[in-house]
Amino acid sequence: MALSRMSDIQDLSEQEVEVKIQDLKRQLFDLRFKKATQDPVKSHESGLLRHQIAQLMTLKRQRQIQG
Repeated sequence: MALSRMSDIQDLSEQEVEVKIQDLKRQLFDLRFKKATQDPVKSHESGLLRHQIAQLMTLKRQRQIQG
C-alpha cells in the first residue's frame, strides 16, 4: 500500500471520493478490530489509511470552498 499523491486523486468525482473515504474508514475500523483481538497486523497500515483519508477529505473540502 503506497502513499498516493494529490495529483493522482484530483481526477476522482465527488461520488468516487465519498465511496473511497467510506471504504478507507471501514478498513481502518477493521484494522483496529484486528488489533484489539490481537490478530497480527502491520503497524504502519493504520498510518497509511489515516493519511489517505486525510488527503481525500482535504480534496473534498477544497472542492466545497471553490464552489
